[in-house]
Amino acid sequence: MWDWQSIFERALPYDAFLDQYGTEAHRSRWAGVDARVQLTPAQTALVGGFVRRMPVICLAGAWCGDCVNQVPILRHIAAAAPAVELRLLDREADPALRDAWTTNGGQRVPLVFFLSEDWQLCGTYGDRVLAYYRQMAADRLGPACPTGIVPPGPALLADATAEWVAEFERMQLMLRLTGRLREKHGD
Repeated sequence: MWDWQSIFERALPYDAFLDQYGTEAHRSRWAGVDARVQLTPAQTALVGGFVRRMPVICLAGAWCGDCVNQVPILRHIAAAAPAVELRLLDREADPALRDAWTTNGGQRVPLVFFLSEDWQLCGTYGDRVLAYYRQMAADRLGPACPTGIVPPGPALLADATAEWVAEFERMQLMLRLTGRLREKHGD
């Protein structure tokens, strides 16, 4: 059994994570993608309307191209959603967590843990959204872990953003509809 509250408290806010684990080159890559992420007005309204507190832990690596291309999206979602509290945990900082949560037999990041206000695990998502896998399949090339040096094009970034927003919405709806939280909040 995982103590999600303790893990969340050890994890870092977005900027502090990059300050601690990223080199100047890493921070520059993350900033380049971050500057290009845009939530649509509908997406901003959707996530801004979330009412259940949703702590979110992202297991990541500042060096990881998939993290470079996707974690800034999570930051934008959290910035637009007061109910979402995003924290990042370096993949190497918690070896037990890293080793227990593999994807297809590997230690892939980003891996996102969605939690309830009372620290129950609602779900996980990662390492890449479908849009990235589709692009990789269409290209039929590329390393297993992109460098993040070349940021995704606008259409791919928009598709990936939409997929992440949909996953956050799915988790928020889970939190809104669960009996124990509805009873607690009287709704």
